[in-house]
Amino acid sequence: VWYHKPAINEELLQSLPNLKVVASAGVGIDHLDLKLLSSYGVKVSNTPFIVSTDTADMGMALLLASSRRLVEGHEMAVSPDTEYFPADWLGTEVSGATLGIVGMGKIGYKVAERAKAFEMKILYHSRNQRKKEEESAVGAVYCKKIDDLLQQSDFVLLAVTLTPQTHKLIGKRELELMKPTATLINISRGLVVDQDALVEALQNKVIRAAALDVTYPEPLPRDHPLLKLKNVIITPHIGSATKKTRWVMMEEMAESIEAGLAGLPVPREVL
Repeated sequence: VWYHKPAINEELLQSLPNLKVVASAGVGIDHLDLKLLSSYGVKVSNTPFIVSTDTADMGMALLLASSRRLVEGHEMAVSPDTEYFPADWLGTEVSGATLGIVGMGKIGYKVAERAKAFEMKILYHSRNQRKKEEESAVGAVYCKKIDDLLQQSDFVLLAVTLTPQTHKLIGKRELELMKPTATLINISRGLVVDQDALVEALQNKVIRAAALDVTYPEPLPRDHPLLKLKNVIITPHIGSATKKTRWVMMEEMAESIEAGLAGLPVPREVL
């Protein structure tokens, strides 16, 4: 399964009575009905480990690009209408700013490691609190309540898995808790954010900006209001899109399929 295709539904499963394993690219499995697959005796694998480094890099890239207004700056620099660079065209500082990470799994923790090198203060909210030594290694402070993180952070980065509990986790209420100078960064899944509420918050300057590697749907309709806002950066879901990582993802998927066909334990099986 690559980019959620083909759709693994009951019709497909009934047409493939000998199916043994579904190997899905990436971390997220929100596109798969695990109970349905299990009822057909089909095992599922994904590629959760290899994608974390590149996706964390993407999170920091979006943070930096948004804070320093790189897309707008590029457009200004190459525009045929530009006659001078205005001295009051400013971004926001990263060093010393507070980063709130929602979801401190493999990807979230790697983001924290990178943010530490930028001398950022790090808060995090997650289902499970990290070990004290892991927190100390990156200088991260646990927020039991997401509200505390939202109120204190200059940048809020989403790195959670999409589940019923995280569906539209960030909505109108959460956006209004954020600082008016804050930026929302999403490298998880588009449906973690209420997109209509985000548009409204960006238009009304409830928050400063957003940087999104994920939306819903993907791609957005060409007339979607998010595409018209200057304070938004959108990339085409490329968190893991480097040559080496995509190659290893393919290798891992093939390895899982071979093991499943041979009746062996499936590497990286999703239970």
